[in-house]
Amino acid sequence: MGEPANNDDMISVQGLKKSFSGFPVLKGIDLHMARGTTTVVLGGSGSGKTVLMKHIIGLLKPDEGQVIIDGQNVSTMGRAELNVFRERMGMVFQGAALFDSMTVGDNVAFPLREHTKMSESEIMERVKEKLAVVDLHDVEQKFPAELSGGMRKRVGLARAIIREPKIVLYDEPTTGLDPLTTESVDQMILMAREKLGVTSVVISHDIGSAFHIADRIAVINEGVIVEEGPPAEVRKTQEPFTRQFLATWFGRA
Repeated sequence: MGEPANNDDMISVQGLKKSFSGFPVLKGIDLHMARGTTTVVLGGSGSGKTVLMKHIIGLLKPDEGQVIIDGQNVSTMGRAELNVFRERMGMVFQGAALFDSMTVGDNVAFPLREHTKMSESEIMERVKEKLAVVDLHDVEQKFPAELSGGMRKRVGLARAIIREPKIVLYDEPTTGLDPLTTESVDQMILMAREKLGVTSVVISHDIGSAFHIADRIAVINEGVIVEEGPPAEVRKTQEPFTRQFLATWFGRA
């Protein structure tokens, strides 16, 4: 059932298969992500990358195979066990997914108010600390609509790390952003790894961003990982789909 996990792996996807209405979307995914590294899963729309991420966070159960995170099998967990386990994970959504009617401070504090018994003064201290980590200061009383796209993404990251997760997952973090904002989001992802030591998984079709932030890149096509390795190796690949996909950014060799 796929390759065995290594002790250094934070996330180990082994032999993952998933079909919907008889249509195979994942066709046997093996992918290992080491602790404290950033892995970018690159692929076009419909390639299976979002379905893969949903298996990593336990929203979907595989037809075959398993996902092992920090030594535990996510694929066999029940709902209550998963809810506890997900406390180790932070999620940064495509559009930042902030509550428009709440201030920045309340947005970031939300997970602590929902899931902990921390006092309000402890919560606000933690909020200030995490906003500082993402280089935001004195924005607690602002509303999301008052912030730039890049700042909203950073608020989303501050909320994702408020409970100090070991893993942060990013879903298409640079989609729809201008080049300057994309650059700031890339820096945010690099900073999260360096300052917090988190294991990051980025689902993306943004080739430029991927080669900027990744320790390893996995290219997925039609439910199969067709290429995987450090950016410099992936850049030189002879694998036909990957060459064609990367040519849209790098130009043809």
